[in-house]
Amino acid sequence: MKKILFAFILATVLFACKETKKEDPLQKEAKALEDEVMLGHDVAMPKSMKIPDLEKKVKAMLDSIEKLPANAKVTAAPLTQKLQGLAADLSYAYNAMDKWMVEFEFDSARNNIEQRIKYLTEEKIKVNKMKEAVLNSLAKADSLLKAKL
Repeated sequence: MKKILFAFILATVLFACKETKKEDPLQKEAKALEDEVMLGHDVAMPKSMKIPDLEKKVKAMLDSIEKLPANAKVTAAPLTQKLQGLAADLSYAYNAMDKWMVEFEFDSARNNIEQRIKYLTEEKIKVNKMKEAVLNSLAKADSLLKAKL
């Protein structure tokens, strides 16, 4: 009987301790921010891998236009401007992804929750800007290259 009573009391104490241990709201906020930052990365990263091939296509098109006779170059000037703008956008997006990944510190301020929240809030802004640059440059490439190919 003593063993059963002891087991019951032990189980009750363990269960009570587990129930009173609630997640700190700041920890919860930090985790949510961390998840949002990683989601931004996870969306942009695989898409950014397409950028080098697109840059090669754009460069090839610009090189082809450069080999045209003078009057054809003049006619192709609007396309040349669009391709140059696209090349700049693709380069910016790829470099933004690379820069963000190099600078991001996953474990930053783990021991200071207020600093971690501040850091992750700033990183959320950065990763969203980078993600938009990647997605917008790919959309621009898709519309321009498919229209011209």
